[in-house]
Amino acid sequence: MFRRSFNRFCAGEEKRVGTRTVFVGNHPVSETEAYIAQRFCDNRIVSSKYTLWNFLPKNLFEQFRRIANFYFLIIFLVQVTVDTPTSPVTSGLPLFFVITVTAIKQGYEDWLRHRADNEVNKSTVYIIENAKRVRKESEKIKVGDVVEVQADETFPCDLILLSSCTGDGTCYVTTASLDGESNCKTHYAVRDTIALCTAESIDTLRAAIECEQPQPDLYKFVGRINIYSNSLEAVARSLGPENLLLKGATLKNTKKIYGVAVYTGMTKMALNYQGKSQKRSAVEKSINAFLIVYLFLLLTKAAVCTTLKYVWQSTPYNDEPWYNHKTQKERESLKVLKMFTDFLSFMVLFNFIIPVSMYVTVEMQKFLGSFFISWDKDFYDEEINEGALVNTSDLNEELGQVDYIFTDKTGTLTENSMEFIECCIDGHKYKGAAQDTDGLSQTDGPLTYFDKADKNREELFLRALCLCHTVEVKTNDTVDGPTESAALTYMSSSPDEIALVKGAKKYGFTFVGIRNGHMRVENQRREIEEYELLHTLNFDAVRRRMSVIVKTQAGDILLFCKGADSAVFPRVQNHEIELTKAHVERNAMDGYRTLCVAFKEITPDDYERINRQLIEAKMALQDREEKMEKVFDDIETNMNLIGATAVEDKLQDEAAETIEALHSAGLKVWVLTGDKMETAKSTCYACRLFQTSTELLELTTKTIEESERKEDRLHELLIEYRKKLLHDFPKSTRSLKKAWTEHQEYGLIIDGSTLSLILNSSQDSSSNNYKSIFLQICMKCTAVLCCRMAPLQKAQIVRMVKNLKGSPITLSIGDGANDVSMILESHVGIGKEGRQAARNSDYAVPKFKHLKKLLLAHGHLYYVRIAHLVQYFFYKNLCFILPQFLYQFFCGFSQQPLYDAAYLTMYNICFTSLPILAYSLLEQHINIDTLTSDPRLYMKISGNAMLQLGPFLYWTFLAAFEGTVFFFGTYFLFQTSSLEENAKVYGNWTFGTIVFTVLVFTVTLKLALDTRFWTWINHFVIWGSLAFYVFFSFFWGGIIWPFLKQQRMYFVFAQMLSSVSTWLAMVLLIFISLFPEILLIVLKNVRRRSARNPNLELPMLLSYKHIDNGYS
Repeated sequence: MFRRSFNRFCAGEEKRVGTRTVFVGNHPVSETEAYIAQRFCDNRIVSSKYTLWNFLPKNLFEQFRRIANFYFLIIFLVQVTVDTPTSPVTSGLPLFFVITVTAIKQGYEDWLRHRADNEVNKSTVYIIENAKRVRKESEKIKVGDVVEVQADETFPCDLILLSSCTGDGTCYVTTASLDGESNCKTHYAVRDTIALCTAESIDTLRAAIECEQPQPDLYKFVGRINIYSNSLEAVARSLGPENLLLKGATLKNTKKIYGVAVYTGMTKMALNYQGKSQKRSAVEKSINAFLIVYLFLLLTKAAVCTTLKYVWQSTPYNDEPWYNHKTQKERESLKVLKMFTDFLSFMVLFNFIIPVSMYVTVEMQKFLGSFFISWDKDFYDEEINEGALVNTSDLNEELGQVDYIFTDKTGTLTENSMEFIECCIDGHKYKGAAQDTDGLSQTDGPLTYFDKADKNREELFLRALCLCHTVEVKTNDTVDGPTESAALTYMSSSPDEIALVKGAKKYGFTFVGIRNGHMRVENQRREIEEYELLHTLNFDAVRRRMSVIVKTQAGDILLFCKGADSAVFPRVQNHEIELTKAHVERNAMDGYRTLCVAFKEITPDDYERINRQLIEAKMALQDREEKMEKVFDDIETNMNLIGATAVEDKLQDEAAETIEALHSAGLKVWVLTGDKMETAKSTCYACRLFQTSTELLELTTKTIEESERKEDRLHELLIEYRKKLLHDFPKSTRSLKKAWTEHQEYGLIIDGSTLSLILNSSQDSSSNNYKSIFLQICMKCTAVLCCRMAPLQKAQIVRMVKNLKGSPITLSIGDGANDVSMILESHVGIGKEGRQAARNSDYAVPKFKHLKKLLLAHGHLYYVRIAHLVQYFFYKNLCFILPQFLYQFFCGFSQQPLYDAAYLTMYNICFTSLPILAYSLLEQHINIDTLTSDPRLYMKISGNAMLQLGPFLYWTFLAAFEGTVFFFGTYFLFQTSSLEENAKVYGNWTFGTIVFTVLVFTVTLKLALDTRFWTWINHFVIWGSLAFYVFFSFFWGGIIWPFLKQQRMYFVFAQMLSSVSTWLAMVLLIFISLFPEILLIVLKNVRRRSARNPNLELPMLLSYKHIDNGYS
């Protein structure tokens, strides 16, 4: 949507490939060269869908793409063009109502988008022009403008940092609105522009920036700046993501910065608002299936009546009675054309069997119902001051149909709040016995040493922790009675790095900040050591490590590296690994996050070569990442292992209880994580995904490397595991969920490399069935752990499960950018509130524990409500139209309407719409506390139970029974020649009005019988709708309407109610119609009370599915 909107304003914008050149301040770099201003997108954002001029045609086009709306439009046109038994108003008015309500809703939502756009586009910014601060609107920023941003302001576009009020050209930025990370990130200006801190000096800058066209990856940027002066040639400096300030990020702890606009309008953030694939719920698919059935019923009824009409007219007397002679034109008309016209007329007469108003009711139910999630106080988290967020209301009922849950580990099951636990140096364990509260106080208790390492190695390890990071130090100037320990605050985009720096401080080495490019460390002797920071080799997910190259005061050049064991061990001396590896594996088994630390000395000659290679790679505009990765790979070799660290990521509150409840509800929980297997396995035991009795089946690199041919070993394991599972589990999948609690539970562990082997196996016959066998194993396991997963692999797993037989409903929950792919792939995506994943999700909740109530309570109720709404709509419309069909057998198939046009028009709009809407918003057939405390109730609605063929047939036969009672009950009443004391005889409109009155009261009281949770709103709409019908009937029968040719209903309703026989007949017919329903409810309650579980007093719905687990 963003892209389409931007394209309207970007006629001169080149494609987003290649590079662009930006002139700083829009000044030519040379006075002798002609300057031609380039054309780029302006800085407007357009997230709206409509404009004032295209709203009507575009909205109508989109609405009539719906089958039901288009069908009713055709019916309306047929009524206008063909002589049909009913007025075009009967179809046109309900259609107009549905189209109008939907257009108002969509127009309002788009107006909100317009308003939000204007708030951003009209916000005030300051541009430096001719050495002066010029006030402008944000939408008028052009590429090349120098923008001034003050503290706590958001960046209006993507900027390259030129200078800041700090002397070293740094600034601090929070990207909470972009990726949810509240930690401050440090950005840098190139050293040649650091001194340009005023409007006058910045205006003298003559420079050109060459950079790539905007890309959606927020964390990658490739460019260079060429700075020109009068006396020297251009100086080129490389630009990377550390120089780029993204639109929407906020400036913190820095009073003022100057930056040049490189991307306007089509910013990196705008490119991330790509349209998601439209997700459709299982209920929508059921609605379409039911519509096809009812459309078939409509065609069948029309065909039957058309056929019987001509059978009836085969007798000359019936074809042309003495009181209704045909005209000459009618006699000469083509019979086939007349039959087709009659068929269309019957279609129009019975068209109300298709509930067009159901769509608008469903939309209103979803839209209004979504507020209950946002308003739920149990979802509110005081720490982040946020509650639940609903990004789409189209999937509310899908929350009650979930079969598989895919969850990330770090930050989702765990807090992502790191605490330094212990470390090992050359195989010797060091563990602090004291716990520091703020991480900055000196160790206030004894340290436990386990056979200490050499003193020099200890200090080398601690210096590595103090130097190998990207942590920044903020000095608190305004602290009452400041102390040395309280005056420092560590800031980093990674909580792991802060934990390690704090851990080093516990052992006496304190990182005190960076000054003039030198990292300063206070050692155990309280001496300040300075190290010149030469290069930082940043962490990335592929290398899984980061390094720094520093120069000591003595002139030695050292490389310090930290990273995952799998990334560091292959790059160090083999004889150093064994001692440290044992500690790493033990810490991983305890659930700690581990990192290995290594170093190496670099000779001056080697450094010259390395420095040259790094500068060349950083200056490259094409393939910069690949070139830098190759250089990094060459540098980080032949290192010496020093030790390892263990950091604890605490489990979230109630995470274990939540997984236990989800498991009891019959849901399969899969953990997809990038962590190593031992750490992830320990977390799975802690959160009770794996029980002590769970037998674990492993498909990992360790288990398949026992054989020379990995594929053969993998195939053997797959066959072995399948045999074991098929032997222990029943063949029927219907009782599989029940079997989990009655048989041995199995859990599966698989890593990324083994999954790649399964998904990308060779094409020989023995490997073709890897995937199918793997899926069979997964389906029989109660829990699956996938470790060492890449983001793309997470999405592949979700897609694989989605495509299983039966199309199970999947839900993914995560908090980071690496979880976005699986969130978008699953049927329902849930992000952690305040994080990047929340922007791409359908729902967002603050904590994992909130998933329990979201699914077991809200999901259960939403599904029951909307399923009842759908079945009820088809039920009441079949009740409505069946008497009309039966009436044709008694009027010679003359297409005579049974009901008045006003009743036809208002039945779905006014008389029966509000009660079902209130029911679908407020009904709680089971108390919310009961739903959350007994997760097994969730299984009763799984598999779209209430919209299967059985419940659908039940509702259909109920409607057929009641419609038959309405018609024939009234028909037998009319067997009496006179129903009034004055011997007057009732006519056909009185007959139809009696049927319609019984119909309205029956379907409304049926809903009252189904209601278990009564509020004043239910009472108001149910009894109010009945009262409104009576009032309208009196009103309509007593006033002559000017636009009608005749008032055939004049005094019909009032006169009908003057007969005692009519009153008794209507009451009796209503009771007979509802009697089967009442009888079933009574029998159901008696059976429930006498069940084996007498303590469970739950009112069950008739369309609940039966499960042999103690519930009836």
